[in-house]
Amino acid sequence: MSANTFSRTVNMPTAGRSATQNAYMALWRMIVTGELKPAEQLKIEVLRAKLDTGASPIREALSLLTSDQLVERLDQRGFRTASASRENFEEILGLRCSLEDMALRKSIEHRDENWEEQLVLSHHRMVRESRDDIDAFEDRHKAFHLALLANCGSPILLKFCSQLYDLNIRYRYLAGRSLNYQRRDVASEHDGILQAAIDGDIDLASERLVNHYQQTGAFLTGLLAGASRQPE
Repeated sequence: MSANTFSRTVNMPTAGRSATQNAYMALWRMIVTGELKPAEQLKIEVLRAKLDTGASPIREALSLLTSDQLVERLDQRGFRTASASRENFEEILGLRCSLEDMALRKSIEHRDENWEEQLVLSHHRMVRESRDDIDAFEDRHKAFHLALLANCGSPILLKFCSQLYDLNIRYRYLAGRSLNYQRRDVASEHDGILQAAIDGDIDLASERLVNHYQQTGAFLTGLLAGASRQPE
C-alpha cells in the first residue's frame, strides 16, 4: 500500500477506504511527521482511542508499516516506531542518491514532451505552494522529485525511490526548522535540476540532484551527531 505524494490521506475520500487503509494512512503520517517519536512503543488500545477504530485494523496497519521500515515488530511485545540514528540516516541517504541517480538518468534518456510538461507543471505547483504550510509544501516537493524520475520505465525502482523519500523526510521533520538550513537557496537548487533535466544534460542533472541531497544530508548528519552528544 503506497502513494506517490506526501499527503497520502488525500488520495481518496475517507468513505472509500477500508478501516485498515484509514489506520495505515493516519499512522504513516503520525510517524513521518514525528507525532509518534522514534522507538516509541505502539500500544493497540492507545491507538484505538486516538484513531477511533478497531484493534484489527490497527494491527493490520502496523504490519503494513513494518514493510515500509517505519515500524518495528518486537518479539512477543507488539510494535514500536522505527528508531532513528545517524547510521540509519546515512544508509537511507546513500541508497537514495544511488537509486535516484539511476532513475533520473533513465528518465532523461526516455524524455518526451509529456514528461517535460508534467515535470514543469509539478515544479510550478511546488514553487507556488507556501512553505508556511509544511505538509502541503512537502506534498508538492515529493511530487516534483518523483516527476523527475517518472519516465525511468521501472515501477519497482520508482517504488523504492518513493519509500526512501518517506524515510528521509521523517528525519527532516525530526530535525525541525533550522535557520541555517533555511538560509540555503533550495529554490535555486530545484531550478538548476529542472533546467538540466529539460535540457537533456544527464550528467549535470544527476550531479545537481545528488549534490542537492548531499547538502541536506550533511546538515542533518550534523544535527544527528550533535544530538548523540547530548547528556541523557
